[in-house]
Amino acid sequence: MYSFGIDWSEEHHNLCVMNAQKHPLSQVQFPHSLEGFQQVEALRQQLGFTPAECWVAIETAHNLLVEFLLEQGYVVYVIPPHVTYAQRQRYHASQAHTDDSDAALLARLLWTDRERYQPLQADTHLTQQLRAQMRFVEQLRRAIHRQHNQLRAVLLRTYPQAVGLFSTLTTQISLQFLQVYPTAQAAAALTLDEFRAFCQQQHYSHPQRIAQRYAHLIAPAPTAQPATVVAYQEQIPIWAELLLLQVQRHTAAQRRLTALFTQHPDADIFASLPGAGALLAPALLAKFGDQRARFPTAAVVQACAGTCPVTEQSGKKTYIHFRRSCDKEFRRIAQHFAKASLPQSGWAHAYFQETLTRGHTTSHAYRCLANRWLAVIWKLWHTRQLYDEGYHLRQRAQRQRPRP
Repeated sequence: MYSFGIDWSEEHHNLCVMNAQKHPLSQVQFPHSLEGFQQVEALRQQLGFTPAECWVAIETAHNLLVEFLLEQGYVVYVIPPHVTYAQRQRYHASQAHTDDSDAALLARLLWTDRERYQPLQADTHLTQQLRAQMRFVEQLRRAIHRQHNQLRAVLLRTYPQAVGLFSTLTTQISLQFLQVYPTAQAAAALTLDEFRAFCQQQHYSHPQRIAQRYAHLIAPAPTAQPATVVAYQEQIPIWAELLLLQVQRHTAAQRRLTALFTQHPDADIFASLPGAGALLAPALLAKFGDQRARFPTAAVVQACAGTCPVTEQSGKKTYIHFRRSCDKEFRRIAQHFAKASLPQSGWAHAYFQETLTRGHTTSHAYRCLANRWLAVIWKLWHTRQLYDEGYHLRQRAQRQRPRP
C-alpha cells in the first residue's frame, strides 16, 4: 500500500506519495484541471501500483478531484482541517508549514492514524441529488426570509396598510397586489368592487373575507411624507417581483425534493417519523445517506450531528461542554425535527418537559431530545424498520421498570 497526501486549493493541488516506511517517493504540484488529474494517474502508473493500493488523504469531500479519485478506484479518507492543524506540532515545534509539508503530513497520518478515520464511500446518485436539492430548498427559504424582511421594512416606512392585508407578505396574491398597487395612494383609490375583482382574478380562496380585507386596506393609517413615498415607490414593486419569483422557485424546488424523496428505498423509514413532514424527512435521509458503515453506532451519528456533549476528564475533575466540531447543518436539522415531533410524540413531549424542569434552556432541551431521536432513527435506519410510537413506549417502559 501507498499513501497519497493532497493539500488542495481552488487552482492547484500539492501531492505527496509516501511508502510504508514513511519515505516520500514523490512530491509534485498539479493544476485543478482534467490534465492535472491525469497527471496523478500517470504518476501512479509510473510507480507501478493500482488505485486500490492507494490511500488518499485530503481535507475536503466536496471537490471534483475527490470524485475523480473515487471513480478511478482510490481509497479516499477525508481528514478534517482542524486535525491537520493540531498534528503539525506532532512533528514540528512551531506551526510553520507549507503546502508541500501539509501534503506530507496528510500522507503520514494515514500510516499512523488511519484506523481513526472511515474511508469515504459515495452515496447513490439519487441520494446525492436529494442532498443537493435539500440544500437548494433551504437556500431559497433563507433568501425568501431575507427579502421578506427587506420588503416589510420598506412597507412599514411608507405603506403600512399592505402589511397584514393578506395572511403573509410571501403569498402570491399579496405580492401581485404590491406590483399593481405599489403605494398607499394607489390602494386608497380602490373601490370594494375593484378590490373584489382583483381577488377573484388571483383566485383568492377566502371570498367571505374580502370585505374584511378591504376594510383593513382603507382604514386610517399614518402617512409618510411625499418625498419619502417618492423615494421608495419604485422599490416596492421590484422587491415584490423578486420575492414572488423566489417563492415560486421555492415551491417548485420543494415539489422536486418530494419527488426525489419518494423514489428512495429508505423514504418510508424517515416518512414514518412523527412531525418530519415534507422537508425534515428528506433532510434527515440526506444526512444519514445510504452507507450504513458510515455510522457504525448511534454515538457516531450523534457526534457528527453535534447533539451530544464533549466530556473531558483529568484527575478528579470532569468537564462537559458544548460540541463545536460537528456538521452544524445536521445539528440544525435534528433540532428542528425534535421541535416538530413534540405535538405528535407523547414520550418526546414528556422528555422535553422533564429536561426543562432540570433547569436547562429551551435550546438545550431541544438538543437533548434531538440526541435521543438520532439514536432511535439510527436503529430504524440500520434495521430498516418503520417508527412505531407504541413499540417505542413499551421499550421505554421496560427499560425504566425497577429491577427485582
